[in-house]
Amino acid sequence: MPDKRLPPLQAFLIAASVSLILSGCDAVQQKMGIEDPIAKAERENADGKAVGGACRQSGRAIEDCYSIYSWLPKASIYEGWRDMDAYMRENNLETIAPQLPPVAPPSAKKKTKKIKKQAAPEEASAAGEKTDETSAAKNEAKKH
Repeated sequence: MPDKRLPPLQAFLIAASVSLILSGCDAVQQKMGIEDPIAKAERENADGKAVGGACRQSGRAIEDCYSIYSWLPKASIYEGWRDMDAYMRENNLETIAPQLPPVAPPSAKKKTKKIKKQAAPEEASAAGEKTDETSAAKNEAKKH
């Protein structure tokens, strides 16, 4: 009976070609955490337009909007701000004062976590000093 297994080189080439074909699949990229650059740009553009429109509706100056939402593209923020300005002028709408403070940029969340982690050892050492003082006071009381 003849051996039906593939030689190792052919098996490797088939596996490599299948993995190359699958690497282009969106589902595989999503599972690996790879975001399509075109989709990311479209998402950021849409977010920028929405933020720009919201900034205009809340009465924020375009420069303030740029500085608050610095991680979004300025061109899309401006486009959204301009579109909302035209819409509000056509319909005689008044600005609405924002009720909440602006959100922190995505990188600020990471910085806040780092700051908390750095502060934690200091707090632990301060707590440790307090327990040392407390235990020293207890030992002093036992002696008397």
